[in-house]
Amino acid sequence: MSPDTPSLARRHAIEACGDPGAVEGPLQGYHHETYVFPLGDEAGAPSPARWKCREPRAGLLWFDRRCFDSEEQLLTALSGRISSIPGVTEFGGLRLQRFIEGRTLGELRRSGLPVPGPLLRQVVGLFRELAGVRPETLVVKRRCEARDRPRDGDTNGFLDRLVSFAEENVYLSNLDAFAALFGELGVHEGVFESLRKHVSGLSERPFCLLHADLHRENLIVDPGQRLWTIDWELAMVGDPLYDLATHLYLMRYPEWQARRLTRHWVSTVEDVRPGSSEGWRRDLGLLMDFKKAQSVFTDVIRAALAPDPGQGTGRCRPEDAGRKLRRVLTGAAVPLGLTSVPAPDRIADALVRWRAEHGKAVDVLPG
Repeated sequence: MSPDTPSLARRHAIEACGDPGAVEGPLQGYHHETYVFPLGDEAGAPSPARWKCREPRAGLLWFDRRCFDSEEQLLTALSGRISSIPGVTEFGGLRLQRFIEGRTLGELRRSGLPVPGPLLRQVVGLFRELAGVRPETLVVKRRCEARDRPRDGDTNGFLDRLVSFAEENVYLSNLDAFAALFGELGVHEGVFESLRKHVSGLSERPFCLLHADLHRENLIVDPGQRLWTIDWELAMVGDPLYDLATHLYLMRYPEWQARRLTRHWVSTVEDVRPGSSEGWRRDLGLLMDFKKAQSVFTDVIRAALAPDPGQGTGRCRPEDAGRKLRRVLTGAAVPLGLTSVPAPDRIADALVRWRAEHGKAVDVLPG
C-alpha cells in the first residue's frame, strides 16, 4: 500500500462521516487502528455524537484469550443490563461503537493513587451488574472452543484453561524465538506444573459475565463524573472472583483501598447471587498469584521486542526493563516455583543479547 493510500479503517471512517476533516485519528493504542467521527447526517449538528471504527493492527502478538465472536454483538446483548457501556449502531454495513467523551481514569488518577469515592462506588455498581448476568441468559456467539467452557461453578476448570492458554499460546508457541531468553531468566516448561499445583483447590462459585480487563485506561470519566466501561474484547464467562483479582492486579490501588473495595465487592455479589464470593479469603490470593505468573510470559516477550531507546520516544532502555522484569519475576517466584531470580543487570544483558541475535524490533502490545 502506498504511504499516501488511506488504511481500511480510515477509508471506512471517511465513508461513514463524509468529511475527511472531521475524522480524528488514529487514536493511541496498539491492538487496533481506531478513528473517531460523527456520522454523515449528524456532522453539522452543534454537538454530534461521535462513533469509532477500527481494524486490528497487523503483525502484533496477542496474549489474551478471546471468548466472544464480536465485541459489538456482546455490547448489543448487554444493552439495558450493564449501565454505562458504549452503544452500537450500524452504518453502511459497519458496526460502530459510540465514542465515550471524557478522560480515562488513568489520566485523572494514575496507577497507585486512590480512586475518588464516587467513582469507586460506580466500580462496585459495575461488579453488581456483572454478577447478575448469568451464562444461560447471555445469548451471544462465542469463538472459544468447547473445552474452554467448563460447567457453571467449576472454578478449577476455568483457571486451568487460563493456565493452559498461557502455556500453549504464549509460552510454547513463542518458544522457538524466546527459549534462550526464558532459560537465562530461570523460566522453563516445568514452571507450569508448579503453577497448577499452587493454584489448585479453589472453592466453587457460580459463573457470571466477566469484563476481564478492568484497568484505568478502560474506565472513562465523562464531564458529569459518570464512569463508563469500554473495551469488552476480552470479556468471558467464568469465576467472578477472577474478575476482582484481575481488577486489583491491574489497578494498583493503595492497599487500604484495595481492602475496602474487596469488602464492598463481597457484600455486593453475595446480595446479587449467593455463593459468588465463596472461599474468597483463600482464593483471591491464589488468583492474584496466577495474574503475577501470567505477566512473566507476556512481559518478557514484550520487553524483548521493545524498540531500542534511539528509535523514538517512549522506548524502554535495557536497564529499565531489567529492573521491571526483576520485580515481575520476584512477584511470581512462589507460584512458578522459581528457586532464584537474576539481578537486574543480568536480565538487561540477556535482553541486549537477544535483541542483537534477533535483529530489528517490532511493535508490541501495551503493558
